Order: sequence, then structure tokens, then C-alpha cells
Amino acid sequence: MEESFLTGEGISGVPRIVSTISTLLQRVTDQNDTPASSRRQLPPSPPLPRYAVAFYALEKPEITIRCYLDRIFQFAHCSPSCYVVAYIYLDRFLNFHPSIAIDSFSVHRFLITAVLTSVKFMEDRCYNNAYFARVGGISLDEMNYLEVDFLFGLRFNLNVTPVIFSSYCSFLDKEMNLATPKIPPRLHCFPSEEESGSSCKQQQLIV
Repeated sequence: MEESFLTGEGISGVPRIVSTISTLLQRVTDQNDTPASSRRQLPPSPPLPRYAVAFYALEKPEITIRCYLDRIFQFAHCSPSCYVVAYIYLDRFLNFHPSIAIDSFSVHRFLITAVLTSVKFMEDRCYNNAYFARVGGISLDEMNYLEVDFLFGLRFNLNVTPVIFSSYCSFLDKEMNLATPKIPPRLHCFPSEEESGSSCKQQQLIV
């Protein structure tokens, strides 16, 4: 089941995992967005942690989450497993920092940074930060800052065990096949080995 979920393609030829993640993130951001807000008010309330500020744009990007993730898939040339690991990293980041939630102002930067981090950890060969910056529509300096902040936000906890990976694949596959999926304001979180003894929170995604 896990292999078919990762390798299966949709009508447009994009792997099911990519469309599934974009759909879930769209639901989360729709839930977290302030109605009729196209510009972020400064300073935000409550104030964002230092390592999260760089992820928030002043205006909502015009490109949709689906088109943005499709673009990343088109140019990143990485395996479908990288997108599952990127989703795990996003969930882990938010689990470490409950005050952060993903919305339309931050989701794009979180996505490109999570995929970059995942590709570097998972793949033997990958493109450099300058390339990913062009794919993501941001400057190289921004990409570098985002990567560092993301790694510190993850506490450099990048390892994903086969059990955790399989658990997320099962969750994502189940969400995709639901006829009337729930609209989660948070990501589904499975505890890491270090966290298995405590309760696992689901954290809001903020773009």
C-alpha cells in the first residue's frame, strides 16, 4: 500500500502524495486565515518567535498552494518520499513550537524550506540553495536564512524512522480517500521515538 501511494499518479501526472499534501495544507491555511485579509498586520499578535518571523510574508502570494507544490515537484526532481518527509518536518516543527500556525502568509516559505531540507537529508544528489531559491521565487539570502531557522526550529532532529514514515503514509493515504474529510486546523502528528512516552500535540501550520 505504501509503495502504491507514493508512486501513484493523478490525472496531471503529479504523484498522489504531492496533491494530497497540497490539499491538506490548503484546508489548514483556509482554517487559519483571517477573513478578508490580504496583508499581514504588524506587529503580529501574539509576537512570532524569532526563528519563525522570516517565514511570514507581508502579502499573500498569488500562486496557489497546489500550483506552488506542483512547481516544486516539476523542478526539484526528487523522490516522492521526500514530500512525506517534508510533511513530517513541518509537523515536527509545529509540534516543537505550539504558538506557530501556518496560514497563507507563511505556507509557501515553509513548503520550499521543508522540501529543501528533506531533499538534502534524503537524496544522494540534490540542487543547491540558489536553485531552490529560484524555484521558490525567493532570493538566495532568504533561502539561506529560512533553512537555518528551520533547522534550529527542528532542533536539528531530522531523522525519520521507518515506523514514523509508514505512519504518516497511512495517515495521508487515509485522508486522501475520505469522501468528506475533516477540515483540520492543525497537522496530524505522530510522536518520534524520543517523544513516544508523552502525548503528541497537533500543531497549527502558518504560512
